[in-house]
Amino acid sequence: MENPGYPKHPTRPGYMTERIQRDYIAAAIAKGVLPKDAHRMAQIVSLDAPNDPGKPIQFWQLYSVLGQDPIVAIVSDFYRRVFADEDWFTSVFARVGGIGHHVNTQAAMWIDVMGGGPYYHGAEFRLSFHHTHNAIQLMTDKGAERWTKLMLATLDASARHMTDDPRVRPSINTFLTHFMGKYAQEFSFKDRSVFGPTNAAVKRKINFLKMTVEEIEALTEAELSVALQERGVDVSRYQNKEAMVNKALMM
Repeated sequence: MENPGYPKHPTRPGYMTERIQRDYIAAAIAKGVLPKDAHRMAQIVSLDAPNDPGKPIQFWQLYSVLGQDPIVAIVSDFYRRVFADEDWFTSVFARVGGIGHHVNTQAAMWIDVMGGGPYYHGAEFRLSFHHTHNAIQLMTDKGAERWTKLMLATLDASARHMTDDPRVRPSINTFLTHFMGKYAQEFSFKDRSVFGPTNAAVKRKINFLKMTVEEIEALTEAELSVALQERGVDVSRYQNKEAMVNKALMM
């Protein structure tokens, strides 16, 4: 894929963008998906998607790629499925409002988080209130499983809205997986969210020449091993971290 020329659409923080970004980065660092200094890496914290096709698109960068219409189209498709589903599921949404109401509020939340600007008034408080009052009947194993099933069907049918950038779908999957995991923990249901492949891990590029002795010594054994191998070193000759540190200091 050639340089796509992002941003295609102008971005700005929403009411939720920065908070959700911080929460996700912290969780991703803990899981080893993002490096420890991710919150200082421009390619990650920027609201504009990276033009390097080898770097993943973070979900708060999706608006810069998609703009408003594709996001609304995906959300609209999802709620058409919701309102055509079984009554035990559909009725919870219908009590709150019609399909138009749900499309507007959900799309506003997606756009807000994805870097499209302040659209979701009330931010986290509003989202929490919705789940603990309006949708509490569905914040269960059964409800989450059905929601996930319908969203997965929506995503599989929405390729035309995701541009030809293969990084978009994993980014949306990452967005949904993050929020579903958050809800699973908050409402004590099993996290069965499987939307497809999520963003690949971002590995920090290690340059020994630009690092102090203390910084090299602070690297994990795994980080040292990968960095040395990238420089053509046979790490099998170095049996422990101290030996690898000494080798790195010689380079």
